[in-house]
Amino acid sequence: MLTAAQVLAENNFGDTRTGGLAGPMGLFLILLLATATILLIRNMNSRLRRLPDRFSQQAGPVDPTTADAAVVDPTDGTGGRDSSAHAPNGHQQRRNG
Repeated sequence: MLTAAQVLAENNFGDTRTGGLAGPMGLFLILLLATATILLIRNMNSRLRRLPDRFSQQAGPVDPTTADAAVVDPTDGTGGRDSSAHAPNGHQQRRNG
């Protein structure tokens, strides 16, 4: 019969094969990944070369004054009311900041 010490001492962790394949398989995977990387870089470079220097604008020119008109400046004094002064149940709200 085998004792517990004999079972635990037996090497069954996969490295009992003679002439292991870890080295050649690792080299194959590294070469495969390097080849795929080189091909992807070449493909992306060729696609970037085919792009035009400038793209035509789809929506037309944007007027910066109309975009700024939609944004309210909180420091100009004409903005909305402070919500902390008019809390619904009489208690002031905490302001994080």
